[in-house]
Amino acid sequence: MNTVQPIRDMNTVMDIARYLKQNNERDYVMFTTGIYSGLRVSDILKLRVKDVRGKDYIAMREKKTKKEKRFIINKNLKKILEAWTRGKDDLQYLLENPATHRPISRQRAWEVMRNAGEEFGVYNLGTHTMRKTFGYHMYQANHDAVMLMKLFNHSDIHVTCLLYTSPSPRDPKTS
Repeated sequence: MNTVQPIRDMNTVMDIARYLKQNNERDYVMFTTGIYSGLRVSDILKLRVKDVRGKDYIAMREKKTKKEKRFIINKNLKKILEAWTRGKDDLQYLLENPATHRPISRQRAWEVMRNAGEEFGVYNLGTHTMRKTFGYHMYQANHDAVMLMKLFNHSDIHVTCLLYTSPSPRDPKTS
């Protein structure tokens, strides 16, 4: 399994967001949800419209850890989600594949991230890039690994520090 990197340059984050919005609104919603929430893609994919529409926070049980998680929806993300869910059925998946009426696959989410990164010359991206990008920028803003550990529901500070506070990539092509 390849290690994915966060997108360290905020201009690149914004470029990718604009690119996705122009090409596929659903992919843009996936990316911004990951960037603004730090959720794992497995948790983003199981969200339904009713989980986010008109809400100030998201409450869920994490798929990987089975731990309860509740967090406030960032005001920028809230605006994006309000626009995206307008006119949609409450039981519809937030990131629905229109052909199957199921959420898009993890494979599709990975392809979206990989293709968007390549469009901007950024490699080593994957679905976990969204979570790592959130963690990286949150840590850069406040240098509080304990707060990040709590946000990510980690049980060990060493996991948080190892995965989300690394200073720079090994490969200069990971922005």
